[in-house]
Amino acid sequence: MIDQKNTAIIIPARLASTRLPNKPLLEINSKTMIEYVWENAQKSQLGMVVVATDSIKIKETIEKRGGQACLTSESHQSGTDRIHEALKIFDTNSNIEKIINLQGDLPTINKQALVKVLNLLENEKVDIGTLVAPFQDENEMQKNQFVKAICKFAKNKMTTRAIDFTRVINENNKDNAYHHIGIYSYQRNALEKFVELNQTHREKEEKLEQLRAIGNNMHIEVSLINSPILGIDTQEDLREVVKILGKQ
Repeated sequence: MIDQKNTAIIIPARLASTRLPNKPLLEINSKTMIEYVWENAQKSQLGMVVVATDSIKIKETIEKRGGQACLTSESHQSGTDRIHEALKIFDTNSNIEKIINLQGDLPTINKQALVKVLNLLENEKVDIGTLVAPFQDENEMQKNQFVKAICKFAKNKMTTRAIDFTRVINENNKDNAYHHIGIYSYQRNALEKFVELNQTHREKEEKLEQLRAIGNNMHIEVSLINSPILGIDTQEDLREVVKILGKQ
């Protein structure tokens, strides 16, 4: 059973970013990006919220707000590897059974999305849950920074098992391509299995950690939402989010 006592939202955040240096600490309307993400996770009231980072500046930013943050290794291969280290640090008694991996560049994340991704774990056959949305148009679909989830939804169904993930769209997969949103939920045993697996060739090539799970036949279930939650990878994304948050 899912409840606040056995659920944690862990937000991996690192300063090293090739496209947007110091991304988590970029200011959006006088507040840092990581603060927006942390605040929205707190507001969801789904469980403990922890920021897992390799930066003392990020740690201090969250702790000044009264939040919980922990320092993790600089050498992690993915955000999921980072949240696993954080889990071992703050949950020494293994009380947490369900974990949400909330990317630190989703400042417009909302409770509804967090609830949807968490509820996918009610099915014990699901190892990992995540979210997708329809692409708005062909131009958006072709942008390399937007990850594509390949899924086939049965009629009137809003959830299905993911077939694949990719950055590259072609004629063979475009009809089943959806905008992948960088948020995951994990059964604890699935998270522990994931971090023991070696990175796959495709994971390294496309820089998509979920391909490690796909390559090892782990069950990733997706839930379809109406519109994407914009992650920030470029200056263009940042300008768009500044406009969105300025209206709230």
